[in-house]
Amino acid sequence: MESLRARIVAIGNFDGVHRGHQAVLADASRDAGARGLIATALTFSPHPAEALGRTAPPKLTTLARKLELFQRVAPAVEPVVERFDRAFAAQSPAEFAERVLAQRLHARVVVVGHNFRFGHGREGDFETLRRLGEALGFETRSQTLLGDARGPWSSSRVREALTRGALEEANEMLGRPHMVSGTVARGDQRGRTIGFPTCNFAGVEEALPAFGVYAVLVDREEGGRARALARGVANIGVRPTVKDSEPKPSVEVHLFDFDADLYGARLRVHLVDRLRPEQKFAGLDALKAQIGRDAAEARDRLVERSLDPAAEGAWH
Repeated sequence: MESLRARIVAIGNFDGVHRGHQAVLADASRDAGARGLIATALTFSPHPAEALGRTAPPKLTTLARKLELFQRVAPAVEPVVERFDRAFAAQSPAEFAERVLAQRLHARVVVVGHNFRFGHGREGDFETLRRLGEALGFETRSQTLLGDARGPWSSSRVREALTRGALEEANEMLGRPHMVSGTVARGDQRGRTIGFPTCNFAGVEEALPAFGVYAVLVDREEGGRARALARGVANIGVRPTVKDSEPKPSVEVHLFDFDADLYGARLRVHLVDRLRPEQKFAGLDALKAQIGRDAAEARDRLVERSLDPAAEGAWH
């Protein structure tokens, strides 16, 4: 049950917890401290589009990762995860404002983006929320959009940059390397036969970047925490050199200076640099030679990378 203390409530999906989101959370935390309120981030799961039977955009962060990043960038902010289903979506704007914001969260300040829409059929907008807030006793404000020369930072911009292979641009907006995660599954073990054994990932939920080869940092998750495991080189794509490869994209990672059984382990892969696009080679010998060059380049690019002090033993 939520505390009866009044709150500043920042509302959003917060996918990716990019630098714009981080600024919103930091501002809410500072403002709450000055006013003696509880800083709160109200987010939703699953994505509203998914709950309504539409195609949701590829997620940049899982819910668990999103909450982890909230704690890291703004530890004073309390997350509230609202289950988004058809019943929740059927609420009118007035019902949402009264039941969720006023009665349950005791909001005194509500912070939303300039294009915020809410309530059944997305009927409500910022002006609707402002009027409702006046009646219900909370102030409503629109968060100033932060960004760079290309425009405001947004989750959609991060996804677009990843799709076209602009990893540096995506990572700049995120304030850290984009991460994908999954469980190590048995593959065809072809990499081992050419001297580059790989971890094959299953159950990846996060948005994949443009197909290619990446310099990566890898964490292992155990007991609800992540710990740095190794540096490495990853191939993300459909492995066009292998004739029997499936068209479904795969994530394969070769770990440097590491040789242990990881089947069933859950790993995180932080994409630091894009080395080259995925390409088809004349045969396994040519592929092996290129992987050797990729591994050497990845080692060079990662040699000065160190653990993020805020990540408590993980790379990021």
